[in-house]
Amino acid sequence: MHHRSPGSFHQSPFVPQVPQPNPPLGPAGVGARLGPATPPAAPPPAPEPVTLPTTKVQQRCHFYQSLPPDERAKEVCRIAAEFYKTNPDWVLFFREVLGLRGIVRQIYNTPEALAQFEQTPEYEEIQHMLARLRERSHTKPGSPPQEPTRVITVRLPKSLHEALRAEAHEKRTSMNKLCISKLLQMIDQDLVPAET
Repeated sequence: MHHRSPGSFHQSPFVPQVPQPNPPLGPAGVGARLGPATPPAAPPPAPEPVTLPTTKVQQRCHFYQSLPPDERAKEVCRIAAEFYKTNPDWVLFFREVLGLRGIVRQIYNTPEALAQFEQTPEYEEIQHMLARLRERSHTKPGSPPQEPTRVITVRLPKSLHEALRAEAHEKRTSMNKLCISKLLQMIDQDLVPAET
């Protein structure tokens, strides 16, 4: 039997190796041993902010008002068409173009001028733009509205209510959408009875 002398050291040829920690796994489960990770893709460029039509018109309102009637109507329609191409929500389009402070009322700032513009093909085209935006508008449930909504109560005869309900059914739409569509259309002043 072989005895080791005190203080001597016997080294086995089978020295266990100290395990090294594995490199962290990447998102695809591939370790860093297989090469550097793919750099993250650059974020897409932020879309350019859309200049609202009312801002443009406020700066040149007197210029548009000085144009001949035909040219003025074409300019209003052109500005509306430019904004339409940005695919805004229909509520925003209405507010910026036809709303109380929209471009149409800024440029046609008297009831007489506004009534004349509402008889033009350009006004009709703007109405068609608005209708197309309403068709493609799909607000997700729970998403915040473009602006606060208001509720009005309208008293109407039962026969008129039934007619509206039937018309909504025929057009495969809701009473609410049908009534909004009717409210968005121009009304001849002669057809609106005065309050007594």
